[in-house]
Amino acid sequence: MKNSEIRELTTEEINAKIEEYKAELFNLRFSQATGNLEKPSRIKELRKLVARMKTILRERELSGKED
Repeated sequence: MKNSEIRELTTEEINAKIEEYKAELFNLRFSQATGNLEKPSRIKELRKLVARMKTILRERELSGKED
């Protein structure tokens, strides 16, 4: 998901996506601990995506523009 796609979402949608990705991240970490992880790069990808979404939320908060 690109920054422009994230910016088109409402604040509530972004928060929902963050929770969804965090749950997936938890499951991936659990799989990694048990040795069943097929795609380790997905962990890094999700971490960066969550950080990107939080950054956009913070930008909106600072600009005073709430959707």
